[in-house]
Amino acid sequence: MSKVPAELKYAKSHEWVKLESDGSVTVGITDFAQGSLGDLVFVETPAAGRKLGKEESCAVVESVKAASDVYAPIAGEVTANNAALGDSPEILNSDPYEGGWMWKMKPDNVADLDGLLDAAAYEDFLKTL
Repeated sequence: MSKVPAELKYAKSHEWVKLESDGSVTVGITDFAQGSLGDLVFVETPAAGRKLGKEESCAVVESVKAASDVYAPIAGEVTANNAALGDSPEILNSDPYEGGWMWKMKPDNVADLDGLLDAAAYEDFLKTL
Protein backbone atom coordinates (compact mmCIF):
# COMPACT_ATOMS: atom_id res chain seq x y z
CA MET A 1 0.00 0.00 0.00
CA SER A 2 1.25 3.49 -0.82
CA LYS A 3 2.20 5.93 1.92
CA VAL A 4 -0.35 8.76 2.24
CA PRO A 5 0.74 11.28 4.91
CA ALA A 6 -2.27 12.65 6.81
CA GLU A 7 -1.07 16.27 6.88
CA LEU A 8 -1.01 16.69 3.09
CA LYS A 9 -3.69 17.44 0.49
CA TYR A 10 -3.93 15.46 -2.75
CA ALA A 11 -5.08 15.85 -6.35
CA LYS A 12 -6.64 12.99 -8.31
CA SER A 13 -3.75 13.44 -10.77
CA HIS A 14 -1.46 12.19 -7.93
CA GLU A 15 0.22 15.40 -6.78
CA TRP A 16 0.51 16.23 -3.08
CA VAL A 17 0.41 19.71 -1.56
CA LYS A 18 1.77 20.85 1.79
CA LEU A 19 0.67 24.21 3.20
CA GLU A 20 3.68 25.91 4.78
CA SER A 21 3.55 28.25 7.78
CA ASP A 22 4.23 31.30 5.57
CA GLY A 23 1.18 30.57 3.38
CA SER A 24 3.21 29.12 0.51
CA VAL A 25 2.77 25.53 -0.64
CA THR A 26 5.17 22.76 -1.55
CA VAL A 27 4.17 20.33 -4.33
CA GLY A 28 5.35 16.88 -5.33
CA ILE A 29 4.11 13.58 -6.70
CA THR A 30 2.67 10.91 -4.45
CA ASP A 31 4.19 7.62 -3.43
CA PHE A 32 1.54 5.93 -5.58
CA ALA A 33 2.62 7.98 -8.63
CA GLN A 34 6.33 7.27 -8.28
CA GLY A 35 5.62 3.59 -7.65
CA SER A 36 3.45 3.37 -10.76
CA LEU A 37 6.12 5.02 -12.89
CA GLY A 38 9.01 2.92 -11.68
CA ASP A 39 12.64 4.04 -11.60
CA LEU A 40 12.76 7.72 -12.55
CA VAL A 41 15.53 8.82 -14.91
CA PHE A 42 14.57 12.45 -15.69
CA VAL A 43 12.64 15.23 -13.96
CA GLU A 44 11.80 18.68 -15.29
CA THR A 45 10.27 21.19 -12.87
CA PRO A 46 8.70 24.60 -13.53
CA ALA A 47 10.98 27.65 -13.28
CA ALA A 48 10.70 30.16 -10.47
CA GLY A 49 8.51 33.08 -11.51
CA ARG A 50 6.25 30.98 -13.72
CA LYS A 51 2.53 31.54 -13.21
CA LEU A 52 0.55 28.30 -13.15
CA GLY A 53 -3.14 27.74 -13.69
CA LYS A 54 -4.99 25.06 -11.75
CA GLU A 55 -4.51 21.66 -13.43
CA GLU A 56 -1.97 23.11 -15.88
CA SER A 57 0.70 20.69 -17.07
CA CYS A 58 3.90 22.21 -15.70
CA ALA A 59 6.46 19.46 -15.06
CA VAL A 60 7.57 16.15 -16.52
CA VAL A 61 8.81 12.95 -14.94
CA GLU A 62 10.31 10.17 -17.05
CA SER A 63 10.98 6.63 -15.97
CA VAL A 64 12.36 3.60 -17.71
CA LYS A 65 8.69 2.72 -18.46
CA ALA A 66 7.01 6.01 -19.42
CA ALA A 67 6.98 9.80 -19.38
CA SER A 68 4.24 11.57 -17.49
CA ASP A 69 3.10 15.15 -17.08
CA VAL A 70 2.77 16.65 -13.61
CA TYR A 71 -0.02 19.16 -13.05
CA ALA A 72 -0.39 22.20 -10.82
CA PRO A 73 -2.96 21.21 -8.19
CA ILE A 74 -3.83 24.88 -7.60
CA ALA A 75 -3.12 28.20 -9.34
CA GLY A 76 -0.21 30.38 -8.25
CA GLU A 77 3.33 31.51 -8.91
CA VAL A 78 6.34 29.22 -8.62
CA THR A 79 8.81 30.57 -6.08
CA ALA A 80 11.40 27.75 -6.12
CA ASN A 81 12.08 24.37 -7.63
CA ASN A 82 14.05 21.39 -6.41
CA ALA A 83 17.21 21.60 -8.50
CA ALA A 84 18.56 18.42 -6.88
CA LEU A 85 16.05 16.40 -8.92
CA GLY A 86 17.84 17.37 -12.15
CA ASP A 87 20.95 15.47 -11.12
CA SER A 88 19.24 12.84 -8.97
CA PRO A 89 15.69 12.09 -10.19
CA GLU A 90 15.71 8.87 -8.16
CA ILE A 91 15.11 11.01 -5.03
CA LEU A 92 11.45 11.00 -6.11
CA ASN A 93 11.44 7.20 -5.83
CA SER A 94 13.15 6.99 -2.46
CA ASP A 95 11.69 10.06 -0.73
CA PRO A 96 8.64 11.48 -2.56
CA TYR A 97 7.33 13.50 0.40
CA GLU A 98 10.48 15.16 1.76
CA GLY A 99 13.62 15.28 -0.40
CA GLY A 100 11.55 14.64 -3.53
CA TRP A 101 9.46 17.83 -3.43
CA MET A 102 9.22 19.33 -6.91
CA TRP A 103 8.36 23.03 -6.54
CA LYS A 104 7.17 25.65 -4.10
CA MET A 105 4.57 28.24 -4.99
CA LYS A 106 2.61 31.19 -3.70
CA PRO A 107 -1.06 30.28 -4.21
CA ASP A 108 -3.38 32.74 -5.93
CA ASN A 109 -6.00 31.72 -3.36
CA VAL A 110 -5.13 29.52 -0.37
CA ALA A 111 -8.80 28.49 -0.16
CA ASP A 112 -8.23 26.47 -3.36
CA LEU A 113 -6.61 23.86 -1.09
CA ASP A 114 -10.10 23.08 0.20
CA GLY A 115 -10.92 21.64 -3.23
CA LEU A 116 -8.22 18.98 -2.90
CA LEU A 117 -8.59 15.57 -1.27
CA ASP A 118 -7.55 14.90 2.31
CA ALA A 119 -5.54 11.74 3.03
CA ALA A 120 -8.59 9.54 3.71
CA ALA A 121 -10.34 10.64 0.53
CA TYR A 122 -7.17 10.08 -1.52
CA GLU A 123 -6.77 6.57 -0.07
CA ASP A 124 -10.41 5.86 -1.00
CA PHE A 125 -9.72 7.19 -4.52
CA LEU A 126 -6.69 4.87 -4.86
CA LYS A 127 -8.92 1.87 -4.10
CA THR A 128 -10.94 2.65 -7.26
CA LEU A 129 -7.88 2.42 -9.55
